Amino acid sequence: MSDDLDVLWVSSSPVLQRFDKPLLQYLSQYINVAQWEYRHGKDEGGSIEEAVDLLDEFLSDCSYPVHLAGHGAGGAIALIFARRYPQKVRSLTLLAVASQPANTWHVHYYLQRQVLTMSREQVLASSVRHLFGEQPHNTTKKLMAVLDRDLEQTPLLHSLFKLTELPKGGVSMPMMICGSKNDPIVNSPVLKDWLKILKTQDYLWECANGYHFFHYFYPQQVGGQMLNFWQPYHLPSVLESQLVARHLKN
Repeated sequence: MSDDLDVLWVSSSPVLQRFDKPLLQYLSQYINVAQWEYRHGKDEGGSIEEAVDLLDEFLSDCSYPVHLAGHGAGGAIALIFARRYPQKVRSLTLLAVASQPANTWHVHYYLQRQVLTMSREQVLASSVRHLFGEQPHNTTKKLMAVLDRDLEQTPLLHSLFKLTELPKGGVSMPMMICGSKNDPIVNSPVLKDWLKILKTQDYLWECANGYHFFHYFYPQQVGGQMLNFWQPYHLPSVLESQLVARHLKN
């Protein structure tokens, strides 16, 4: 691990990390970003507890707290970790994470399977529209395959027979909550439920568009908000001058 790590991005499954790359590439122009992803063997059961333990093991050699961030189930892992190991987290940034952090897109998928007389393929196609908006047929097929694999890789133990929950609440360190106004999974009312527990130094921001994976479609806009949030806490003066120059240019 790099000694000058600023931000650690937490990913819940290898198959979803492709949607994080545009944002991480943008952020890496200004700060040192690392990506951690949760993996478990094909014959092993995944769990949020295992993910948190593995993340703790990864950060065991880091001698200072880092800015932690994640999207969806990755954000849920980061949230639980921040509560358990507050001394290791300088700030927490959550993208498309509900105040009930287990309510990810997977819950939306299983609820449709339970209530509607639709096949797995039909619900996956519907999920693509909800998560990414209308897409061409070939793109929809590819995204359906991605979501299908993510259902198998997520550490959240949802199924057709049981939907799990995680403890609600905030964290002791500064926290940023991000969402999209047209995300049907973590919609505006769900996102604003966080306002009940946010501290004075916390921040909630909504992207105008982008559906559930808004950070993939609008990496510069999302990344700019994240950099502004981190700047007072840790970012070096050289970054501050870059941010000022970028805002003056815009």
